[in-house]
Amino acid sequence: MNMTNNIQIKLNRKPEVLEQLGFKKSTLHTRIKEGLMVPPVSLGGRSVAWPEHELQTIVRAMCAGKSPDEIKQLVTELVAKRSELV
Repeated sequence: MNMTNNIQIKLNRKPEVLEQLGFKKSTLHTRIKEGLMVPPVSLGGRSVAWPEHELQTIVRAMCAGKSPDEIKQLVTELVAKRSELV
């Protein structure tokens, strides 16, 4: 899958996301509900995955010490940009 500007999109399934972030499933879902993590994208049926570039952006923000409010704003922006990936 390619997005504009020829950037490759890699999708990560839940086990990869949990391992990458060091979260338990309940923590991941809580952070999604709180707006501190992007929700997954549907792959059809009950299959979902997370765009790796979005996860990396959030991890970089966490490492940079961004506040929860700043991370929520970032999550909102990342989700809004999904419609531009076509």
